[in-house]
Amino acid sequence: MRIIALGTLRIFWQKHADAEIPLRSWYAAASRADWHAPADIKADYRSASFIANNRVVFNIKGNEYRLVVAVHYNRGMMFIRFIGTHREYDKIDATTI
Repeated sequence: MRIIALGTLRIFWQKHADAEIPLRSWYAAASRADWHAPADIKADYRSASFIANNRVVFNIKGNEYRLVVAVHYNRGMMFIRFIGTHREYDKIDATTI
């Protein structure tokens, strides 16, 4: 998958150094992935949650952080829409962000 906005992750892990290794690991795995449907993601990330508008929520660092991406399966692309703590995640509408 092609992932748009790696810079968003970099900015986040500069503020939350403990998230750098888990985010780099997620990015490396997702970049190599060939996901064509939600089931493909679920096979690799059992804890991933699927919500409206092709959004997927990944738990990062043992569920300490939440990563929301918009997936375009037909184009093989993912757009990072949000990365934050659970408290920050609770304040957004992940389906529209």
